[in-house]
Amino acid sequence: MDIIEIENKHGAGTYTKQPLVIVRGQGALLFDVDGVEYLDCSSGHGVANLGHAHPKIAEAIYKQASTLITLFETFPNDKRAELMEKVTSLVNGLDRVFFCNSGTESVEAAFKFARISTGRKNIVAAMRAFHGRTYGALSATFNKKYREGFEPLVPGFSHVAYNNIGALDKAVTDETAAVILEVVQGEGGVYPASAEYIQAARRICDERGALLIVDEIQTGFGRTGRMFAIQHFGVTPDLLTCAKSLAGGVPIGAVLIGKKVQNLTPGVHGSTFGGNPLSCAAGVAALTVMEEEDLPGQAEAKGKYLMEKLKKIESPNIREVRGLGLMIGIEMKQKVAPYIKALQEKKIIVLNAGMTVIRLLPPLVITYEQIDHLVDVLAEALSADSVTE
Repeated sequence: MDIIEIENKHGAGTYTKQPLVIVRGQGALLFDVDGVEYLDCSSGHGVANLGHAHPKIAEAIYKQASTLITLFETFPNDKRAELMEKVTSLVNGLDRVFFCNSGTESVEAAFKFARISTGRKNIVAAMRAFHGRTYGALSATFNKKYREGFEPLVPGFSHVAYNNIGALDKAVTDETAAVILEVVQGEGGVYPASAEYIQAARRICDERGALLIVDEIQTGFGRTGRMFAIQHFGVTPDLLTCAKSLAGGVPIGAVLIGKKVQNLTPGVHGSTFGGNPLSCAAGVAALTVMEEEDLPGQAEAKGKYLMEKLKKIESPNIREVRGLGLMIGIEMKQKVAPYIKALQEKKIIVLNAGMTVIRLLPPLVITYEQIDHLVDVLAEALSADSVTE
């Protein structure tokens, strides 16, 4: 029985499996079981910002695994303390951190912290938002395809139009615990927020006594050309959720916490594996690499380069190209599933963001030569008169 058959037999059935067995990665490349090379423009849904198999991450994992793998946060630890110092230095005003294991867990923690801090229950989220699949995060997620079959969800959640200041102003009241926003909506179609919208969200929350939660799970750690996307706009949230690339591919999540967040006493929340030494060691190494290699700066420069080249593609099938840094969406005039399949056949791995948007999230270490190759393949595939399922 081959690998695909084994996974189809024993898997839960919750994933659509690709007919492609990946066994190795290096930089921006992935390799299948036969050694065939693919350019990875998905980064594992935005996880591999540092690329695959970065030697400094591998070294940190090996060294820590040989020393101490797990330790509950009740006991202080050298690597956890080091990561705490590094990650809280990234955003002024967010000087505390809660560690967990994933993005959806960080969102769940942020909601609990907002409710216990304010004594309020209501959470305002945005239409098209995606914040995760566990019950609280799912309640803040807008798309009905993720929600159907799981109702009733957590009460107290509402959704308003994204980038619409008036709608947000009307929705936030003195009963609102928090507003949660993505600075760039990823799953929702790669829609960047305007500076005016983000700044208005901060003002409205301050006026009503609500907390502002910014979801940087996909946009964090250099992806948009800044360490965090919120830093494009000079706004500091009260809670910032992050995960994905924080530890270079090792599972970890975190909530950065501001001074307005109160009542976080022992027992309010916890996580068995959160802040474990192995993940923290990988996190320290990853943040060090991001700084040493200036990955946010690379993302900014390479993102501009890629965006300019994409906008020059002459195709009647392209409706719009948009994004920030190396987080780019190509909106097509038809469904993108056939294009994604055609690109994979041409050894390029990309994502969708809804039915009509191709999402590009390449590792930030992608080379300019690889970007040129990507654009050449995209130009051919997206200009095709017909692409079949």
